[in-house]
Amino acid sequence: MASTRYILWYEDIYKPIFHMENYLNKLYFECINNNCELIKMAKDLSGLFEKFLDKKSLFTNKEALQSKYTPDDIMHRDEQINCIAQILAPALRMEKPSNLFVYGKTGTGKTLSIRFTTNQMLDMAKKKNISLDILYVNCKLKKVVDTEYRLVAELARHFGKDIPATGLPTDEVYNIFYKAIDSKKRLFIIILDEIDQLVKKVGDEIIYNLTRINGELVNAQLSLIGISNDLIFADNLDPRVKSSLSEEELVFPPYNALQIQDILRKRSEVAFKKGIIEPGVIEKCSAYAAREHGDARRALELLRVAGEISERTDLKTINLKCLDTAEEKIEKDRVFDIIKTQPKQFQAVIYSIFAMKDEGNKSIFTGEIYEYYKDLCIKINLRPLTQRRVSDVIAELDMLGIVNAKVISKGRYGRTREITLTIPKLVKPKIIEMLIDELNI
Repeated sequence: MASTRYILWYEDIYKPIFHMENYLNKLYFECINNNCELIKMAKDLSGLFEKFLDKKSLFTNKEALQSKYTPDDIMHRDEQINCIAQILAPALRMEKPSNLFVYGKTGTGKTLSIRFTTNQMLDMAKKKNISLDILYVNCKLKKVVDTEYRLVAELARHFGKDIPATGLPTDEVYNIFYKAIDSKKRLFIIILDEIDQLVKKVGDEIIYNLTRINGELVNAQLSLIGISNDLIFADNLDPRVKSSLSEEELVFPPYNALQIQDILRKRSEVAFKKGIIEPGVIEKCSAYAAREHGDARRALELLRVAGEISERTDLKTINLKCLDTAEEKIEKDRVFDIIKTQPKQFQAVIYSIFAMKDEGNKSIFTGEIYEYYKDLCIKINLRPLTQRRVSDVIAELDMLGIVNAKVISKGRYGRTREITLTIPKLVKPKIIEMLIDELNI
């Protein structure tokens, strides 16, 4: 009887322990093996990195193909730069210049021309001992200028004021900012790049407040420069905001294919070693960009990615095949990222356009899209926008290059937009899948 109890006790207590010990031993050896694989992989990557470092690069200065690069000579923008300089020149005599709003599609040289001009102004101000201060803010940055509080706090920090990310009343942050800039006699210019993005996030009240600030300043004066990709941005502002701006406007036209060729040749001389680019690459690259509303920034990015692809495949030159591969890669990433980061209402409009196209409609119009969009909003429990606002959304999608919206007249029935998709067929299934997921369709 005692021996039976001992066996049962052994079965209950020790056997599970032996099983656990075997399991742990097995797990230990699996970890050892996995670590060996990781070490082997690390050795393989080490060899790859060593090979990369030993290989001669095709680039001499890759930054010349990036948006942050400011060349010594800005091509095909002399007229616009001279206009900017004339508007802002009074600042060098401590006279407040007019507020300036600059419009134009992406990659037309707006920011580059503004920064080029204001940098030269700052150099002159330094030589002549003029109290001129210029601050550039990119309004597209998240968690930096996505609220009125954060924008004013960011401006105040420029003067060394330590303001917490949250916690103070917005009026108090304004007061700190006013005191900071009014502490001595100076002229202050704020450049708000992508100002339309700021207004979308926080409304146009902030522009009104910044333009009315001079009435509360004693020593300093402030002017505003707004840069926008949205050509109709000012049309949607509150009338009193437009009145307080009393701005001068400057529109940047898109570059044509020949102008983009000149820009690419000039930058490629700085970016690449001599003889790296094969004949026809610059011409085809500029044609790609001219097709996309004359976007020089995109052309430069395309040439840079083509160079990186050439390096990865151990080629000695950049050929047309590298360029085509770069175009396909950039187009997929660009379109997908743009649509994924849009608000739900934008995504619902985009999905409606896709759905209307899939139903076999050769030409689709704003009214038809709106009817489908309203039904979709009911289905996904989203409050529908007005037809006028949806029309504005379609105009913005046209600006982003997602659709082509051509305004046509229907005689006594008014005007409407004829919508066609400009998205490559290869990307379409992936985008539809993403929209279904985002909208919970």
